[in-house]
Amino acid sequence: MTIAITGATGQLGRLAVAALKARDLKADLVALVRDPGKAADLGVPARAFDYHKPAELAPALAGVDTLVLISSNDFNDRAGQHKAVIAAAKAAGVKRILYTSILHADTTPMKILPTDHKTTEAAILASGLGYTFLRNGWYTENYLGNLGAAVEHGAIIGAAGEGKIASATRADFAEAIAVTALGQGHENKIYELAGDQAYTLADLAAEIARQSGKPVAFVNMSEADYARALEGFGLPSAFATVLADSDFSASKGSLFDDSHTLSKLIGHPTTPLADAVKAALAG
Repeated sequence: MTIAITGATGQLGRLAVAALKARDLKADLVALVRDPGKAADLGVPARAFDYHKPAELAPALAGVDTLVLISSNDFNDRAGQHKAVIAAAKAAGVKRILYTSILHADTTPMKILPTDHKTTEAAILASGLGYTFLRNGWYTENYLGNLGAAVEHGAIIGAAGEGKIASATRADFAEAIAVTALGQGHENKIYELAGDQAYTLADLAAEIARQSGKPVAFVNMSEADYARALEGFGLPSAFATVLADSDFSASKGSLFDDSHTLSKLIGHPTTPLADAVKAALAG
């Protein structure tokens, strides 16, 4: 069985390739990337795969049985890009698409981010191909990318209020990709994936303070004020709006799930928040 991974040089893609290799050294893997030259260190064959060149997608999928479609991080017609990949997969004879969607895609109170995921899920279902939807919760790294500034200024800002966030690390989610791509019994299944440990942003601030030895507090803001703050940090207005909506929706439970489906899939507990914070502070 040949397994191909889109976005294989991205943050989640690289971890997915590593997780697949770790679980099966003999796995027949293909990295699908815009620039194969940047994939040499993955240790697997790489094929050019550019969402903006739909005519070239089907040939790149020749001989692929399972396609791991890691959702694009290009918000300019992301659903259109995904649809082109799905059409190419069907034309190439791919048997199953494993898609990284979003937690509770069909019921989440988020207004913006789930739209492309719901459209993509519908397109996969309409294609008639086998599917596995990995509805990923929030990556813990989403909150840890700028810890230096948080420690320096003594604050984490957001709009999540007291909402519980059951995040997991990208490595945890990558393991779920490996398990469901390699294993049996995952076809035509939907998995709601989240971390074992739920926390508020105040809890996160307290953990950062504990480990850094510096005072750090969570400052809750309105959705609109948080979006303006993100724009002030240099984020494009549209992206700031998406992040603010996502954060505010956490106060309504959008980033919480206590099914422990992820840890059951990967066979061990998800990465504790304290461990993720420690790694981020060290790195």
